[in-house]
Amino acid sequence: MTRPIPEVTAPEVPSKARLRLWLKLLKTSGGIEAEVRRRLRDRHSTTLPRFDVMSALSRNPNGLKMSQLSQFLRVSNGNVTGIVDRLTGDGLALRVAVPGDRRAQVARLTPAGEAEFARLAAEHEAWIDEMMAGLAMDEINEMSALLEQIQPVAREEEQS
Repeated sequence: MTRPIPEVTAPEVPSKARLRLWLKLLKTSGGIEAEVRRRLRDRHSTTLPRFDVMSALSRNPNGLKMSQLSQFLRVSNGNVTGIVDRLTGDGLALRVAVPGDRRAQVARLTPAGEAEFARLAAEHEAWIDEMMAGLAMDEINEMSALLEQIQPVAREEEQS
């Protein structure tokens, strides 16, 4: 009887392992994002960019200028302006003139917009909780700590 020959593998090259990890992170993040987009569309007839704009405005109750909002979300002014226009048309946001600057306006949520966002945000949180239910708190904490080690590198690159 012959024994199977154990497979010999070359030692892992750290750069290749990091690349594979990056691809897994992208695939996982992309999959979660796609599911959130689908649920927002199918269950609420809305979009993730619209949700993101409402989220940013919710965190800034005094409002944000269009340029601040686009910078915050890392999208073009045109994208933000279109979304804010539609939110305004739906009565969920409004634009307020900036005192001393005739051309500048800040966008902010209306009370109806705040209520709508609170409802969407609670459901969004439940979806994420459901999708990540397989992780125990110690695993979540460990993964968060590991990801924190990567973030300073990414921030340094942005500032260069």
